[in-house]
Amino acid sequence: MTDHGDRGSGPRDPEELEAAGVVAAAEIPAGTRMGAVELTVADLDRSVGFYARDIGLQVLRREPGLAALGAGRHPLLVLVEEPGARPGTGFTGLYHFALLVADRADLARWLAHAARERVALTGAADHFVSEALYLNDPDGHGIEIYWDRPRAHWEGQVAERMTTLRLDLDGLLGELDDPRTEPFAGLPAGTTMGHVHLKVADVPRTVAFYRDALGFALMAALGPQAAFLAAGGYHHHIGANVWDSAGAPPPPPGTAALRRATIVLPDEQARRTLLDRLDDAGHRLDEEDGVMVTRDPSGNALALVAAR
Repeated sequence: MTDHGDRGSGPRDPEELEAAGVVAAAEIPAGTRMGAVELTVADLDRSVGFYARDIGLQVLRREPGLAALGAGRHPLLVLVEEPGARPGTGFTGLYHFALLVADRADLARWLAHAARERVALTGAADHFVSEALYLNDPDGHGIEIYWDRPRAHWEGQVAERMTTLRLDLDGLLGELDDPRTEPFAGLPAGTTMGHVHLKVADVPRTVAFYRDALGFALMAALGPQAAFLAAGGYHHHIGANVWDSAGAPPPPPGTAALRRATIVLPDEQARRTLLDRLDDAGHRLDEEDGVMVTRDPSGNALALVAAR
């Protein structure tokens, strides 16, 4: 396993750079979080095998052309098959989705599992706010698995301190008595979708949408290159960058791509308030599969749902 990988002309991940920014007040409720991510894949059997075997997710629902996977009763990932779909290089869409485990030992167990099973990583980083491991699925979709340091360690310091240091892999594995024999029964039930990092065509327009229209706070920015936004003072629920996608169009049909990410509002009243705000501002809203969906300026689809 390697500590870093080379991906395109920019850094491996914008979270690997010093970030600076001014925190803006958010209108979206503090309890807002990310929900399931839906992806197109070229071969459903191949993808389900990868996510079950290598990542440690459970198959919650399977039907022809579709599978929902999670670490508990709620789906974290929905895979929709489009046979022969091509990787989404050169388009806007998903940079990575990030699975958040509850504590450092959970991350260490996954790393020990990955080492034993020779799961290839593309990166590993200490971001001050978190420790993270990176890899790609068979279609090239980016994945992060991470844990957050205690909030008291970083709250109010995200803009100044979120950065990247080399992750101490030996120290992480030191959480376990014996990494060679530590049992791994999949990602624990408390695993959530911590954040979603997007490839966008233009960062200022993206910030204007997520901050001014949806109401997320801008937590940190890398000028016109990347931005990190959140609800409730979190370090980021949404990341956006232009490293591989400046000025790019959305992925065309036949691409293994992000179908939609999910933003979960705390309750139905909060969801209705947000929908009314978007409608009043002239943002497009569509009903898809019984869910209201909007799109950011780069065409990334966002399902807006209420917590259950």
